[in-house]
Amino acid sequence: MTVAGVDEVGRGALFGPVVAAAAILPDEVLSTLVACGVKDSKRLTAKRRLVLAVKIREVAVDCKIGVASVREIDRLNILQASLLAMRRAILRLEPEPELVKVDGNRPVPDLHIPQVTIVKGDSLSIQIAAASIVAKVWRDELISRLAAKYPEYDLTKNKGYGSKKHLQALLDWGPSRQHRLSFSPCKNEGQQLRLPLGFDK
Repeated sequence: MTVAGVDEVGRGALFGPVVAAAAILPDEVLSTLVACGVKDSKRLTAKRRLVLAVKIREVAVDCKIGVASVREIDRLNILQASLLAMRRAILRLEPEPELVKVDGNRPVPDLHIPQVTIVKGDSLSIQIAAASIVAKVWRDELISRLAAKYPEYDLTKNKGYGSKKHLQALLDWGPSRQHRLSFSPCKNEGQQLRLPLGFDK
């Protein structure tokens, strides 16, 4: 049976999209990936995640990314946007998996492929753990590139999450176009926002 794992990252961030990865792994590489240290991406250093993401992509049958934009997050809410990103990643897989292991307790809506939800799946399923690593590395690289355009928010260090410097920058400058305005720290509380030069592009 062709099994895919899917996980998302960036759900709690204030800045940038939510990103999902879906991965199909050959049965014969599962034990090797476990031995290499593939596990929940949150339990790995950034350097180790990068090494493992390359390894996972090398041995995977397929691995795809799905993204839900900041505007979609604000329109749909973060849960539905996360599920949308997962669905996009799954539907890009070739071949189509026969079963999808989904991290969490919510099934992916409008998915015609059989699926099973696994709470803390990134700790219990090697396919989900692999997907979490690939998604985390991909999103971190995206945020690092965006940091050059939005230098005020210390994104290289916080990757879009609500660090002290990030929250202070929101107070000083207001949100950029890549901030999630539906998240309370980013909301315009009726005050006129001052955007740094070039931030309106």
